[in-house]
Amino acid sequence: MSNGSSITEFLLLAFADRRELQLLHFWLFLGISLAALLGNGLIITAIACDHRLHTPMYFFLLNLSLLDLGSLSTTLPKAMANSLWDNRHISYLGCAAQLFFVLFLMVGEYFLLTIMSYDRYVAICKPLHYGTLLGSRACVHMAAAAWSTGFLNSLLHMANTFSVPLCQGNAVNQSFCEVPQILKLSCSESDYFREAGLIIISICFDLVCFVFIVVSYVQIFRAVLRIPSEQGRYKAFSTCLPHLAVVSLFISTVMFAYLKPPSLSSPTLDLVVSFLYSVVSPTLNPLIYSLRNREIKDALRKLVGRLSAAVDCPPFYSNDSQCMS
Repeated sequence: MSNGSSITEFLLLAFADRRELQLLHFWLFLGISLAALLGNGLIITAIACDHRLHTPMYFFLLNLSLLDLGSLSTTLPKAMANSLWDNRHISYLGCAAQLFFVLFLMVGEYFLLTIMSYDRYVAICKPLHYGTLLGSRACVHMAAAAWSTGFLNSLLHMANTFSVPLCQGNAVNQSFCEVPQILKLSCSESDYFREAGLIIISICFDLVCFVFIVVSYVQIFRAVLRIPSEQGRYKAFSTCLPHLAVVSLFISTVMFAYLKPPSLSSPTLDLVVSFLYSVVSPTLNPLIYSLRNREIKDALRKLVGRLSAAVDCPPFYSNDSQCMS
């Protein structure tokens, strides 16, 4: 293979070699997909339908659920298909598209989590300026900036990665296409270091966001500890801890995946870590947010109650005496 144009497909890393384990992985991925679809779908519907949740915090949470659904839809269907049909192949264009959407949604989620930390900082440390700093227009602009940053970042990395000549085979040591694994197939060191330079620049921006999140939460905890009433401290912590848990899970796994020393790298470890940030984190986000958030739980109860009532009393039976009772 002299260059990337001669490669028509890539071989992804299989989760297991035994047929029984492959089928087990298929059912596991199917269960995770349905759970994530249900959890994120309920949160999106609850926020959209309950006017009490039309606030900046829940607007950003709705965007986070959309990004999580997109992230799972990018990686899990192909993993499920490969496990079911005992197949490792992905087309060249399919790999490029998967790499683009993985980066797009992952970077967008990271920037959105940074914005959400700013939202919590303003709500707790500058409550009198909350309506001014986080008006509806400002929220829309910040969410659009997160999505746009993810899109432009992924477009740049995808174009640069797939312009690199590839001559080290077509086996990708990962369950989905990502930049570091594609670069390992590069022929040219100069092209490799060009993309590596872009990755370093992206990491620098990510570190700036990470420092911003840390500083924001230091200020938040200092402000919360000064609240005199125990109920007030509990309410403040109940809105911050779920976001902090989501940020910690996402950032820790991504940073370990991309910044760990080569001596710790192995196909099995890379597979497990990538599974944590690409599958586990988006699946757990709805559960984390709904467990400690009373408003979300109340909205979900009302939504489930409406759905149950709609099933028990269809519109064309609304005048039925049994239904009305």
